[in-house]
Amino acid sequence: MRSSVEVGLMGLGTVGNGVARILTQQAELIERRLGCPLRLRSIAEPNIEKHRGFKRHKIRFTQDAREMIDDPAIDIVVELIGGIHPAREYLLDAMKRGRHVVTANKALLALHGEEIFQVAQQQAVEIGFEGSVCGGIPILRALKEGFAADAISEIRGIVNGTSNFILTRMTEEGLAFAEALTDAQNLGYAEANPTLDVNGEDAAHKLAILANLAFGSPVALHEIYTEGIERVLPIDIAFADTLGYRIKLLAIAKQMNDEIEVRVHPTLIPKDNPLATVRGVYNAVYLVGHSIGESLLYGLGAGGAPTGSAVVADLIDIARNILKGTSGRVPPTSFERRADPALRIRSIEEIHTRYYLRFMAQDEPGVLSKISGVLGRFRIGIASVIQHGRKVGGHVPLIVMTYRACEQDMRKALSRIDRMPEVSGPIGLIRIEGHDD
Repeated sequence: MRSSVEVGLMGLGTVGNGVARILTQQAELIERRLGCPLRLRSIAEPNIEKHRGFKRHKIRFTQDAREMIDDPAIDIVVELIGGIHPAREYLLDAMKRGRHVVTANKALLALHGEEIFQVAQQQAVEIGFEGSVCGGIPILRALKEGFAADAISEIRGIVNGTSNFILTRMTEEGLAFAEALTDAQNLGYAEANPTLDVNGEDAAHKLAILANLAFGSPVALHEIYTEGIERVLPIDIAFADTLGYRIKLLAIAKQMNDEIEVRVHPTLIPKDNPLATVRGVYNAVYLVGHSIGESLLYGLGAGGAPTGSAVVADLIDIARNILKGTSGRVPPTSFERRADPALRIRSIEEIHTRYYLRFMAQDEPGVLSKISGVLGRFRIGIASVIQHGRKVGGHVPLIVMTYRACEQDMRKALSRIDRMPEVSGPIGLIRIEGHDD
């Protein structure tokens, strides 16, 4: 029986600090669950000041990550420095030296996951990455093991807490996007540069990982249609509420036969949909499976403690395999890699869904008829219309809810309508998902 399993940690940022604290403060509990100590042997962090909080523990400190990777006593290397380089090189080097690895680096896995997973299998080492998606929600473990017997057909997820917080503030307080973003930054929920969160890219990184695990086929980041929340207006949120909907930034993946649909964008969902009740910085992932039907996983999606807990759960899982002398029991993406061609990714132009449309239309007779005429020519049926306020000679908001239509047809129709002199300003478009989509 081994006396301990030794861990090396790269990075003492928010998540790295959370991991180090869990490993040191919950050492007794972890030992009881594992059967031997899971020991944080060394920390690689260039900022020496960050070492101070752990000086009282018997931990080695270095500013050079490669020094830690070269330590033959290290069993598992944890990468929490973020970014693509040198994180990619560190992970590949560690695995080629026979080290098991854990990472929470969603961007790296979205861009270079196939390479990293392939090396892990070639080297017969484990790779854990539960912390890369939805923090403390064990969604990846659920897909890899809990739902292993089921065919997942659909994923809809609120996977970015910053955007969800902003939309919650806009909904509950009537704030504009810029005001809600400032609130998020002041409370520490948004970075000084929040671009990746609010433009949907962070959610797209996570969706690439989720879709790979759910459908067994790699999804390249550039294949995911991505749209952020910057153009959602308070008026859209107000009209959505009137119509019985909430607006959420959703990561959506669907499999239809041998094709996958993957997209991230603001979405109208019915108020009685469980995802509509997810507030603030919380995340939730809704799954549809052939046998399980509908399932929802909910919890905190970011932060040092929740994500740190996911990272340590991976460490415990890998340590158990080390103690049993096994590796590769579960493939990295839950599917054994074969020579089958990857599933085809549908372009955004091919999708069919319902739409919420906002026009600033001139307040005069015949304008609605002209707009509906253009929509009709492109096979887009109108389900309902709302026009609030009167401004004779000016422009007023005209809200149109459509039946299911093809995105390509919708884009052609809106291009025509946008050139109409009776319509001013940008046209608002938000896709609709839910029980009636």
